[in-house]
Amino acid sequence: MDPLSRLFGTPARLKLLRLFLFNDDTVLTVTDAAFRSKTPKDAARKELNVLTAAGVIKKKASKQGSGYAMNKKFPHYAALQIFLRETTDVSDTKILVTLRKAGVLRVVALSGLFTGALEPKVDLLVVGDRLEERQLASAIHTLEAELGRELRYASFTTEEFKYRVGVYDRLIRDVMDYPHRTILDRISAE
Repeated sequence: MDPLSRLFGTPARLKLLRLFLFNDDTVLTVTDAAFRSKTPKDAARKELNVLTAAGVIKKKASKQGSGYAMNKKFPHYAALQIFLRETTDVSDTKILVTLRKAGVLRVVALSGLFTGALEPKVDLLVVGDRLEERQLASAIHTLEAELGRELRYASFTTEEFKYRVGVYDRLIRDVMDYPHRTILDRISAE
């Protein structure tokens, strides 16, 4: 268990806190919150009740029934948001281990959310061979649960990526021309 999970009680509570703080305009049902944070529904319900009792989130009525949203009037809202933004970090190694389940990786570049750059259209660029889309989507979902935010990503085969680099594709340039971190490069992408 990582130190922040110990500080906040449980890993589920920490994931839910991140989810609501980083998506503070979103109303989520218990089912949505459990899915997006990758926590069991019963654990999510329990932790949502604890966070509601603490005043961190509040219950709201939505079109799907009752849901939960961040309480922006919580006295320590800004401080908690800054603290969790500063301490939310998924290591490069964890990203690679998670993505390797999808296939053979050739290039993994981080942009946008990972670098603080606002311009890029994607946060994560994945190039590989024999990438299974379902496995990749599952891996991305795992990273999203850790980060508390949705990730914009693009995936390409090695051949498709080389072609796009050759024709100066705008999406590839948006990643490579702006601040980014290449955490894996087995084809000399830059």
